[in-house]
Amino acid sequence: MELKRVVVTGLGALTPIGNTVEEYWNGLINGKSGAAPITYFDASKFKTQFACELKNFNVTDFIDRKEARKLDRYAQYAVVSSTEAMEDAGIDLDKLDKDRAGVIFGSGIGGLETFQEEVLNFAAGDGTPKFNPFFIPKMIGDIAAGHISIKYGFRGPNFGTVSACASSTNAIIDAFNYIRLGHADVMITGGAEAAVTIAGMGGFNAMHALSTRNDDPQTASRPMDKDREGFVLGEGAGALVLESYEHAVARGATIYCEIGGGGMSADAHHITAPHPEGLGAKNVMLNCLRDAGLKPEDVDGVNMHGTSTPLGDIAESKAIEAVFGEHAKTLNLNSTKSMTGHLLGAAGAIETIASILSIKHGIVPPTINHFTDDDRINPELNFTFNKAQKRDMNVVMSNTFGFGGHNACVLVKKFK
Repeated sequence: MELKRVVVTGLGALTPIGNTVEEYWNGLINGKSGAAPITYFDASKFKTQFACELKNFNVTDFIDRKEARKLDRYAQYAVVSSTEAMEDAGIDLDKLDKDRAGVIFGSGIGGLETFQEEVLNFAAGDGTPKFNPFFIPKMIGDIAAGHISIKYGFRGPNFGTVSACASSTNAIIDAFNYIRLGHADVMITGGAEAAVTIAGMGGFNAMHALSTRNDDPQTASRPMDKDREGFVLGEGAGALVLESYEHAVARGATIYCEIGGGGMSADAHHITAPHPEGLGAKNVMLNCLRDAGLKPEDVDGVNMHGTSTPLGDIAESKAIEAVFGEHAKTLNLNSTKSMTGHLLGAAGAIETIASILSIKHGIVPPTINHFTDDDRINPELNFTFNKAQKRDMNVVMSNTFGFGGHNACVLVKKFK
């Protein structure tokens, strides 16, 4: 069958360095760090006392207070970012066939804060089960997609994706596939996460996954730097409106870019550590290129998973060299997690948005906080260290890898 072309017509972002797409992009190109001491709870006894929280965000500016109380923070973030994306897309809902419009939205963890608070409240009581009637629907990982579909009346494909830190990239790929296979005309997709909680910080600390650079949070996320020692936890959401090319053109939509392809793979190696040679990462990029019908030399840049972990950055760098060969030296590689922290299940969405905007503006956001080269990483690779670089970007890939060995990669290209 002939596959339909799929384009991006709307973007929404709620991030630690900006609460709109414009603010987020300005933060990226200016090398802004979103890391700061935790304000949500007393973290003084935690190994890590900082994170990339949202700044100056008040949910009641967007959602009625009574309704907001029925949503975990992750779902609030999803609704807010989706609202921006839909307003950006400018779709006339009265003229839309809502049976052919859907929502696929990812989250690696879902309503962690809701689960935490309900358990703490029960433990502090006398043993009588007194639980919020919204406990379960606030907590479950699919509910963000449900709330978005209810808001817009979209009756097409609707579900949540869960693949740890690859969740929202998987959501984008699924939405892309539903449209190109002809099962939908419009999809809202992306991801949200709100894991900056007592349980979230405590759990990741117990794994020794987080940076403990409490004396200097803003430089704690150091992808590809010799002295990196863990990721910085972030939160927020990213949303994209995807449409079939025909549908977008018919309504005169402004088109950001085209989704070229998506790839998925598994490390099949370890529950948290990457394959040491980056085998899964290599396979997912090759699968993505194959799906897009492109060659390695067609690619201009890769927004790396780049978490600032000792093992992960090396494995991904090896994979990029294995896939691109000599062309790897001509790529602009970057890790926007150096600024936003790691948004877990929402990472793929905001990083795909960064990739799209790099094509639109011809600017590659930097990998900040680079101080010392790691002799285990090829110095001939261009990681766009510390300062944004101007470049005409036509094809960009965005990598995401999750606990469990889940790998997902999406390719975006200039619309022509």
